Amino acid sequence: MANKRWEMAEAAFSCGYHGGHPRPEAFPAAAPAFFSVRYVLLIARCFVLVGLLSVWVGCDSKREHTLAGRTMGTTYTVKVVTGYFGSVAGLQEKFDRRLDEINRSISPYLTDSEISRFNRFQRVGEEFPISADFLRVMKTAARLYALSDGAWDGTVGPLVDVWGFGRGGSPGRVPPAETIAALLRDVGFDKIEIRASGALVKRHAAVSLDLSSVGQGYGVDQLVELLRAAGFTDYLVEIGGEIYAAGARPDGRPWRVGISRPAAGARPDDIYKVVSLKDQAFSTSGDYRQLFVQDGIRYSHHIDPATGYPVRNGVVSVSILADNCTFADGLGTAVLVSGVEKGLALIDRLEGVEGLLVVEAADGSLQDYPSKHIRLEPAPR
Repeated sequence: MANKRWEMAEAAFSCGYHGGHPRPEAFPAAAPAFFSVRYVLLIARCFVLVGLLSVWVGCDSKREHTLAGRTMGTTYTVKVVTGYFGSVAGLQEKFDRRLDEINRSISPYLTDSEISRFNRFQRVGEEFPISADFLRVMKTAARLYALSDGAWDGTVGPLVDVWGFGRGGSPGRVPPAETIAALLRDVGFDKIEIRASGALVKRHAAVSLDLSSVGQGYGVDQLVELLRAAGFTDYLVEIGGEIYAAGARPDGRPWRVGISRPAAGARPDDIYKVVSLKDQAFSTSGDYRQLFVQDGIRYSHHIDPATGYPVRNGVVSVSILADNCTFADGLGTAVLVSGVEKGLALIDRLEGVEGLLVVEAADGSLQDYPSKHIRLEPAPR
């Protein structure tokens, strides 16, 4: 019986086993001793191969998957780190579906989005029900407005448009002062009430919303939620330059993100400073790309809600590190409008928030104003 069991094992291992029954020709009447020896050697060889495979995978047990697409008028990129045989199947479809939901909620470029319908809504004092996405973004917006004393204001869109920096605009001229004054009467985030019932109420019929300065950050946060729910712990999510990084890269090192040199005409790969991120959001706002010059004066796309004119405080770039990207995205705009002194004071009093302000001096040189605990690395050479 012992010899018979060895013979059956050898036949099965050498593919002589079909349909649950051994092939007669695979078993001689009296199995020679070398059958057992050969089987043992074959098993040993398999153990060696498995061992070598384990060593090979163990030396490089992580791999990075990259998913990319288009959304919100820009691109998104997601890098996900898994075990060597890990899969990201189905993630791309989930990302695209979720981003489409967000666009249909808060995109001012879609005429049938919730925010576009709210902007056309003219009934003062009447509730306008909104989705959970819209409500979450509005709550962050209200916090930013209050913290910045109005430097961040999601109702400034008509002024951005009249300066030529908005939808279909062509920047290049200073609008008439009376036009700016007229539009200022319709600006003010406090002209909108957020009800506990999950509805918005206009206190001024002509007030409108544009949440673009927090929308991409919100998109990042929602993709992060999908990754967390799927059990991933190491990834980097980016939409239009707004970033959240979790865990580590495949080599175990922190994710490193470059801050572009804030100068007109600078190449995208011209890195000014580098920051390392782990379980943090990162956002950079700047006024050095969208601008025009008239009579020797530079006008950027960042509009001061208090004056209706582009800010002229010398701040050309603000980078923010925070716990979530929606807040970091909007805070960068608020700090840039506020200026160095107020902006740094705001950053330093917020727990878990760090930042870097870059100011362009009269001679064109750049001066750094970092928050108290931010860690910056020099640009690679």
